Amino acid sequence: MANAGTQPLKAVQREPSNEGSESADHSRNQVPLILLVAFLVRMVVVYFSYRTLPDVDQHYVRFGWEVGWVARALASGHGFSSPYYPISGPTALVPPLYTALLAAVFHLFGVYSLLSAFFILTLNSLFSALTCIPVYFSAKHSLGMPGAKIACWAWVVYPFAIYFSANRVWEYSLSALLFTTCFCIAQHMHGSAKPIEWIGFGAMFGIAALSNPAVLAVLPMLLALALWNTRKTGRLWLHGALTMLSVLVVLTPWTIRNYRVLHVLTPVRDNFWLEFYVGNFGDTSEPNPGPLHPASNPVEMQRYLALGETAYMAEKREMAVAYLRHHSQFFATVTLRRIVCYWTGYWSFSKEFRQLEPFALPNIFYCSTITLLMLRGVHRLWRKNCNAALPYLVLILIFPLTYYVTHAWMDSRQPIEPAIVVLAIAGWVSGIPVQSSGYEPR
Repeated sequence: MANAGTQPLKAVQREPSNEGSESADHSRNQVPLILLVAFLVRMVVVYFSYRTLPDVDQHYVRFGWEVGWVARALASGHGFSSPYYPISGPTALVPPLYTALLAAVFHLFGVYSLLSAFFILTLNSLFSALTCIPVYFSAKHSLGMPGAKIACWAWVVYPFAIYFSANRVWEYSLSALLFTTCFCIAQHMHGSAKPIEWIGFGAMFGIAALSNPAVLAVLPMLLALALWNTRKTGRLWLHGALTMLSVLVVLTPWTIRNYRVLHVLTPVRDNFWLEFYVGNFGDTSEPNPGPLHPASNPVEMQRYLALGETAYMAEKREMAVAYLRHHSQFFATVTLRRIVCYWTGYWSFSKEFRQLEPFALPNIFYCSTITLLMLRGVHRLWRKNCNAALPYLVLILIFPLTYYVTHAWMDSRQPIEPAIVVLAIAGWVSGIPVQSSGYEPR
């Protein structure tokens, strides 16, 4: 009888471990299905949107704007040049990674062809679907297995992820995939004693910067957090040096190219002061004003062609600094409006703005809701594990700074949108057991 009584007890003791293992395996096995569903959802949108890209009457502006024009020049044998519709000289106006990818698509399937439109939106959709993988591991690290599965499915149907990958020719989905991978690595770098992992971390960050250099703003803080959590290993200087060195190695060839053709030291792109000028001068009735941009202003276009890119950007820098010196109060007011717009979608309730942006009102409700859930998720995560919350805080506090002073709209959030989704899930699903274990060096 004693043996009969103890045997079931042993079975009960083993059962939770087996169930946990089976649950983990089941969740991991769901990831390929989630990827497939995410890709198919985006391809449905691609089917209805790709035919609208070749808008010849608008100089193919929907086919990638400046990125599309430079890709056209590359595919046509003019080199990395001509960031606007007229064929002009060398440029560093756009990052090289996605531009080269689009140029390869043009070379294979035709410049501004329908087949190129379908293929590049398909690639965008694939990048967006693959982002489920770093989303899963990032959410698993901070929210556990249940949160990881829910966050993955949330990314499948997340409207911004679908729209900006399946409807827009730009680097959004590629940058989101690369940067979310970098962020996921940063979450797991604590305690690593292998130099190759720190080198790989830096190299991945450098590649992400070649897609969107704005991600470099968060590198120092993410690296500092990772190094702080490895302080017991006593190799802080070595790990930090290897990471920064690998970033420089990745960025140096493009920096050398820019210096050779433009004669200015530009690690990735050179258009910050142009965007600052355009975003703060003149009409601010919308968050992305464009009347002073060469792409939409014939006078500015002639000025750009006459001066050349280097002199034109230097002129815009002087004008922007002078404007900032004499209109600091107005600049502060507009910057505050951009901060509000970045997180709520609100810019104006005027009739003119609502006609220009017919979906502005529902977007305000949706975006504000996501932001509130994100903030609640940050609060929950901070209460349980402040170390796990800190990398997310770095993202939402530091990454948007560049856009606060230039342009603020939903497209500029795309590299950190996966992290926003994870935090929103943490704030929405109260039953998710937020991980409470701290960082310990391995």
